[in-house]
Amino acid sequence: MQIADLLSPEGVVAALKVQGKKQLLQELASRATNLVRIPERRIYETLTERERLGTTGVGQGIAIPHGRFADLEKIAGLFARLETPIEYDAVDNQPVDLVFMLLAPEGAGADHLKALARVSRLLRNQTACEKLRAAKSAEALYAILTEPSGNANSVAA
Repeated sequence: MQIADLLSPEGVVAALKVQGKKQLLQELASRATNLVRIPERRIYETLTERERLGTTGVGQGIAIPHGRFADLEKIAGLFARLETPIEYDAVDNQPVDLVFMLLAPEGAGADHLKALARVSRLLRNQTACEKLRAAKSAEALYAILTEPSGNANSVAA
């Protein structure tokens, strides 16, 4: 599974301006509703419910909020680089500025876990994160995120 299987160019936001975690989740839900045709409120409630189970702030400025939906046909992602890092209750208590949201069909058990693992592996790559933080546009972000080798070493920001 590649990031390009999860993410479309329309699902990348280069400089999202939010003040906190709640506003971030609301903004992600708002943007995702156009990609997956699920009501914004349902997406927001699902993401919030997942956060209550434990933070999706995985450390080093990265969050991977996610949720499952009965009427979704395939896994969909949305990536946002925040204009300013926000408090997110991350495991390392560091502010978050790179966010990759995943929405999965209810029955996508193994595929959902594979998608989470793929996103996590990419965002644990320090070089990739440096390039994502330095990229100037959504197009550059998308190119870095979807580079086939997955190591993001050869894509210029």
